[in-house]
Amino acid sequence: MKSLTEQEIRAAFVNCSKGEAKRLSVPRDLADRPWDDLDFLGWRDPQAPDRAYLVAEEDGRARALVLRSTGAGSWQTRRSMCSMCLTLHTGGVSLMVAPKAGRAGQQGNSVGAYICSDLACSLYVRGKKDAGVGARLQESLTLEEKIQRTVANVAAFITKVIA
Repeated sequence: MKSLTEQEIRAAFVNCSKGEAKRLSVPRDLADRPWDDLDFLGWRDPQAPDRAYLVAEEDGRARALVLRSTGAGSWQTRRSMCSMCLTLHTGGVSLMVAPKAGRAGQQGNSVGAYICSDLACSLYVRGKKDAGVGARLQESLTLEEKIQRTVANVAAFITKVIA
């Protein structure tokens, strides 16, 4: 993923108003992010732990989503799989819900997916972050194929939000 500026990120949001995009928390350490290892940029809002954000490139254009995550519950002690990168976690996967873009979102429609709670899917796929013993399933896919699968899963999620 190419590095993005705060202005590019704010302009990329598709499922919130321009005013909301202007007010949301963008990471201050954008220059320090491992952009070459990211398939998408994801972060949690430090001021609102139930809010998260995801920015991905699609056809050379950045698209960003506002997400809400579920609160912590007893189910988080179970082993769950991220639907984006297929990493298994014990308590490290959250249901992330994105309001649909446009009129559908204004009417309360949303799309959800189980995603790594820290939104570090790209780093788990590349082995740069460890989710623990047995977190990565034994697969015959190459690293490049796993990356392509993750990118495709993120793109499909964004498409559902925009549709």
